[in-house]
Amino acid sequence: MKIESLLIHGGIDGDETTGAVNVPVYQTSTYKQDGLGKDRGWEYSRTGNPTRAAVEKLIADLEEGKYGLAFASGLAAINTVLSLFKSGDKLVVSDNIYGGTFRILDNVFKNFGITYEIVDTSDVKKVEAAITDDVKAVYIETPANPLLTVTDIEAVAKVAKAKGKLTIVDNTFLTPYLQRPLTLGADIVIHSGTKYLGGHSDTISGFVVVNDKEIADRLYYLQ
Repeated sequence: MKIESLLIHGGIDGDETTGAVNVPVYQTSTYKQDGLGKDRGWEYSRTGNPTRAAVEKLIADLEEGKYGLAFASGLAAINTVLSLFKSGDKLVVSDNIYGGTFRILDNVFKNFGITYEIVDTSDVKKVEAAITDDVKAVYIETPANPLLTVTDIEAVAKVAKAKGKLTIVDNTFLTPYLQRPLTLGADIVIHSGTKYLGGHSDTISGFVVVNDKEIADRLYYLQ
């Protein structure tokens, strides 16, 4: 299915209970169970609900990924991805990333012993030179906000994968309509849905899409 069709038909196809074409907003905190420990797929809306599941399935479909996760904001999504790492881990980070990403790295995660090296990721040789043993992932944003610096995702992912490192891509500016990082070798894709996925300055949201189940399970737990 082409992406134009996915934008219309992607995600969950309507509401199974009523047949409504659009998935309703489920305004409930808890769900009735058929017995002790026998839920119908939903227990508590903080951990998941049908409305959120629909948009998570849609973003996964658009990114040609297997697992989609929705968050309250782009920075909430970024915070969750960065929480995959622990003290002593190091990241190679694009030199022109979104200011909010830099601040959360510098003012929050650095306090937890997670360090980073700023690199011009548009130069693949510089990325390769920066990937030392303590580096766990390469974090790129392309085109970057605000200078629109472009990084070759496929080339960076190839270098990172050869050294056993993850590639994380912030795909906010191009959206999956124009760029799908997972198909280029990235491991984790991040979005601020507040920008071009929303497009009308009327929503705040964040998304993460991955293909690896182990990474997905860790992210679901943090979510």
